[in-house]
Amino acid sequence: MPVRVGLGFGELPFSGAAPFWDWIDLLEDGGVNSYWQSDRIASARPHLEPLVTLAAVAARTRKLKFGMNVASLALREPVLLAKQIATIDYLSGGGRMLPAFGIGAKLAPDWDATGTPTAGRGAKSDEALEIIMRLWKGETLDYDGKYFQLKGARISPVPVNPNLPMWIGGSTKAAVDRTAKYGTGWQAAFETPEQLRPVIKAIRDTAIAQGRKVPEDHFGAAFPFRFGSPDDEAVAAEMDRFEKRLKRDPRGYFMVGDGGTILKRLAEYADAGATKFILRPIGSDDADLMDQTRRLIEEVQPELDAIPIPEHARAA
Repeated sequence: MPVRVGLGFGELPFSGAAPFWDWIDLLEDGGVNSYWQSDRIASARPHLEPLVTLAAVAARTRKLKFGMNVASLALREPVLLAKQIATIDYLSGGGRMLPAFGIGAKLAPDWDATGTPTAGRGAKSDEALEIIMRLWKGETLDYDGKYFQLKGARISPVPVNPNLPMWIGGSTKAAVDRTAKYGTGWQAAFETPEQLRPVIKAIRDTAIAQGRKVPEDHFGAAFPFRFGSPDDEAVAAEMDRFEKRLKRDPRGYFMVGDGGTILKRLAEYADAGATKFILRPIGSDDADLMDQTRRLIEEVQPELDAIPIPEHARAA
């Protein structure tokens, strides 16, 4: 159960496309495990569409894995989504695409902007997950659900990776049940280690009760980080945005300090059962973001294999 760290963003923090690609090149050359693109369709601030971005990243890189954190299923047609992901997996050689899905945040502007109702988005997402999984297996699918009606649906090529993962986001009871039924992994959003621990246990217990098992090394967490001081202007600005958007206290979630601070937090999450991470660098400009990422690669990444995985976390 090795600890692995990927990097990602919500809104695009760079001044343009060129510095974004410089950053992706840094991830590739620095041996970073993965890049994760958040999902937002309608926004005044810049957000990249995840599937288009991942296709471009796949073409740019050869080693870097990539995923969505997370794609809102209820906003998308599942046959097209299954086809898009399978195509990216196929063209990238298989093994680098990491699909991750959720039902979408209820307060996101995407619903009104696209004329999509939020009611029933959980059940709609469950139907979409079943359709996507069956299409990836190569089935010709007739489907008569409440939200989707399909006749003779099939995609080709199917994913090169026969074990293409299915990461699920969310921490509600419905999300736990969804992960236990369909998922091969679970990605936390803004949970602290202590908040995450009972969710992981609930997913494991629910999956076992259904005769399934979510792999022990497929539980993930996420947090923003910065090498520096909590008094840095960039930190204050990010915390202010976080608090206004989510109505939550960001203290205890943001990790600001040195490499030891970040490694200690990773170990706390590992103790709770999470070994895969999406970290978000906090920077004031393009050069600062590059420096923050470079320091993570140099000071944190070499120490990941030394993070202990307690026995109770392996089967908590």
